Amino acid sequence: MDSHKKKFIAPITIVLCIILYYSIIINIILKINIPNIIKIMVIIVSIIITILFIMVLIERIKEIMKGEEDDLSKY
Repeated sequence: MDSHKKKFIAPITIVLCIILYYSIIINIILKINIPNIIKIMVIIVSIIITILFIMVLIERIKEIMKGEEDDLSKY
């Protein structure tokens, strides 16, 4: 396996776990008996957080492809 491809595994795995986590949260919220406004708010926040994590993943993949494997070296 290429060394760049190995560096993709951790970020992708973490984002997939986070997406799974928020999917489970949304399913639980939809099944319990709470006011609809709270359901909508939790679902919207979960979707926003998931989108933000996907955007961060895309940026991280771009950094790895450029050769900036160690993003802490900037600081």
